[in-house]
Amino acid sequence: MVEYVVVEIGGKQYKVIKGQVLDVEKLPEMKNGSILFDKILLYVSNSDFKIGRPYIENFAVRAKVLENLKTKKIGVRRFKAKSRYRKVFGHRQHISRIQIQDIIPSKK
Repeated sequence: MVEYVVVEIGGKQYKVIKGQVLDVEKLPEMKNGSILFDKILLYVSNSDFKIGRPYIENFAVRAKVLENLKTKKIGVRRFKAKSRYRKVFGHRQHISRIQIQDIIPSKK
């Protein structure tokens, strides 16, 4: 069984393991590219598991920000019948691609 945690990043919950690369809501630019997430909801390993109420204290996940980018563009169209009203616009969400470097368990 692989050690994993459920972490809250940007208001969303992600199940992550060490070395995993995932796309999350845009994070601020970091000077060294490393960021620490401390909102851990669940921790599971071979011999232990912990459930947070709401978060587990003294637990953290260290991640490296690989790049900030945009998602694929989506097109939105509005139309009103009988009035010749047509509007077309698009949206590209800003995201950050991160890699989980380490799961830091509590010392207790």
